[in-house]
Amino acid sequence: MRIALFTLESLPNARAVRRFVADNAARIAFVGLSDPERPSTGGLTGQVRRHLMRSGPGFLPYLAVNFGLPDLVRGLAPATQALAGSRDVPEATPLRALCRRLGLPHATITDVNGPEVTGQLRQHGADLILSFHFDQIFDAATLAAAPGGGLNVHPSLLPRHRGPVPTLHALLEDEPDFGVTVHRLAPAIDAGGILAQAPVALPADVTATRAAVLLHEAGRPLLEGVLAQAERAGALPEGRSVPVLPYCGFPTRGQLRDLKRRGRRLVDAGDLREALSLSLRP
Repeated sequence: MRIALFTLESLPNARAVRRFVADNAARIAFVGLSDPERPSTGGLTGQVRRHLMRSGPGFLPYLAVNFGLPDLVRGLAPATQALAGSRDVPEATPLRALCRRLGLPHATITDVNGPEVTGQLRQHGADLILSFHFDQIFDAATLAAAPGGGLNVHPSLLPRHRGPVPTLHALLEDEPDFGVTVHRLAPAIDAGGILAQAPVALPADVTATRAAVLLHEAGRPLLEGVLAQAERAGALPEGRSVPVLPYCGFPTRGQLRDLKRRGRRLVDAGDLREALSLSLRP
């Protein structure tokens, strides 16, 4: 089955998705890279303003380490890879450069439900859509453009913690339960049938950022298993239906205060080092 991969490359998924692309290049039809500053979100300024209004300045370090610094590091990658000798290491190679090296069609996605995307899916013969840390919602018409439907890797034990920062919401619980889910895509956020799921034990002092990195890595074997099953059957399984629980969005100021009260953190110095080293080492 030919895969159309859609992703927003950032710290949580960078190494896992790069390795996936390198290992599966022969069956990847197309790679869609989300535009994080697309006009529909208000651009960079509009997004920062909304986060400040909802979450306050305490959320900015999380955004900087997970998205801002990786974006900066990608721009410096040719120089840093040359210094580190990591030009041929997939995990240390920005995804756009890796696609060029592997000869994979790729494009920046401003509107995943626009005609350009359905045209790309048909042009490149994509059978299946794969969302791997993608920040746009597929509508029914776009999903229908891939005969095999779509699937998503989500770093939580769905149906709990639907939304963009599930590890933060897990850390807000008295006893955090971490895990990863591979599920069918539906025209709703993290609401499709569950295809594979596994709990993941993480250190007690794990940050929300490090938890997301580890869970995306843990999701890769689950994803490979689902894809192998789909190959054998010629189609994705329907998946296990579960209730749709409340959506867990970006945090409020009160939730960030609660996180701090519990002694749990969004980011730490280790996360900062990891963000800065994305083009230096595997």
